Amino acid sequence: MRLILHTESSLGLGGQEMRIMAEARWLLDHGWGVLIACQPESRLLGKAREAALPVVTVTMRGPLDVRAGATLRRLMKDRGAALVHTHSSIDSWLATLAAKTLSLPVVRGRHVSIRVPRRRALIYRLADRVITSGEAIRQVVSAAGVRPERIVSVPAGVDTRRFHPGVSGTAVREELGLAGPVVGLVAMLRGSKGHRFFLEAAREILRALPGVRFLIVGDGIGFEDVRRRVREMGLEQAVIMTGFRSDIPEVMAALDVLVLPSIKSEATSQVIPQALAVGTPVVATATGGIPEIVRDGETGRLVPPADSRALAEAIISLLQDPARGRRMAEAGQALVRTGYTMEQMMARTTAVYAELFG
Repeated sequence: MRLILHTESSLGLGGQEMRIMAEARWLLDHGWGVLIACQPESRLLGKAREAALPVVTVTMRGPLDVRAGATLRRLMKDRGAALVHTHSSIDSWLATLAAKTLSLPVVRGRHVSIRVPRRRALIYRLADRVITSGEAIRQVVSAAGVRPERIVSVPAGVDTRRFHPGVSGTAVREELGLAGPVVGLVAMLRGSKGHRFFLEAAREILRALPGVRFLIVGDGIGFEDVRRRVREMGLEQAVIMTGFRSDIPEVMAALDVLVLPSIKSEATSQVIPQALAVGTPVVATATGGIPEIVRDGETGRLVPPADSRALAEAIISLLQDPARGRRMAEAGQALVRTGYTMEQMMARTTAVYAELFG
């Protein structure tokens, strides 16, 4: 049984960390060995333990943390790691250098679409393969000077056992007292996700459709700032901030429209194919890898980033013509089934692993 060591130095809990856990669970369920190494103060640690996933802590203070590098090297050797899959900057430097001293193959994950300057791309060139969360990010890494044949685009897969058209949102609606149309944003609360423009759009939507309610699901460093904006904009009666929730399939099913108004650094989003798999129409911004799955007028609505008026108009159009929204969601469902399931994405990921074992 070959063991894959996933490393993650991030302290937060967003799509990147959730993907690590989902892929670790898949590997375990399919006969692979897996171990997650993360920071002792990270939220990933608690969630991995809750999910009964194999996880250890390694304090990683920076890319030149010699003690952390030695700890990771010892971990790889003692646990018999066959391959190391890194995810963030600090752990990539530490784990890649440690793995190279043991002649272990390294896969570097790249989850965001921020440009990689060539002078900072050495860590990508040191990896045996780079797995990017979509074609747009593959192009970003290639532009940084990494050989194209070493980069593989593998978006996050959707677990269609959890996300499917039969999921009910009734319990979530009853819990939150939602009766009419509901528009939701499911994402970490940070500036790049565009919560400001979501709230500005909400204010415009309410002028046309006063019965609409808005959900903001998730937490993060921007939570208090968003809550302050809700209060300052007089939206307390229309906007519900739920914090982190684990019942995301049911949340998606409770929505009439899912919105992802990211303004930068968006990969091929996880929440968009999840919403489509459940059957919820999507409005999103044309940034990062989002256009790879949201094709305007076909599988959802695309609007320019940082344009709250265009965002509001697209949402209103779907609320006023729900049949059109359903047709787009059904087209999105078909796209997810044919190219974005967890089984399909993990088949591509493990093919990369197998090639490096080769």
